[in-house]
Amino acid sequence: MARVKRGVAAHARHKKVLEMATGYRGRAKDAFRVGVQKVEKGLQYAYRDRRNKKRSFRGLWIQRINAGVREHGLTYSQFMNGMKKAGVELDRKVLADIAMHEPESFKLLVQQAQAALK
Repeated sequence: MARVKRGVAAHARHKKVLEMATGYRGRAKDAFRVGVQKVEKGLQYAYRDRRNKKRSFRGLWIQRINAGVREHGLTYSQFMNGMKKAGVELDRKVLADIAMHEPESFKLLVQQAQAALK
């Protein structure tokens, strides 16, 4: 039976891990054994934070909407209730963008929400 030499496969596996570890500090970028640990942990963080990013952005959008709405004498919850009653179906991402970049348009939306609350 012929002898199987596994150097090529091992080299490819090591190369793949160390390429993913570029930019790491210390031996993590050079040594395979340390690099494997750091890369696996990094992938765990990436998996977790792909979900957490959605939560973080939603919180940011709410803060921006709240800041824009308070300039007009409403709170965030009152504004969102008014928007729902007025039948305006804009999501928080769009509302936050309008609040930041187009204050005049946002003022019209706030007035619309205030009218629906009365």
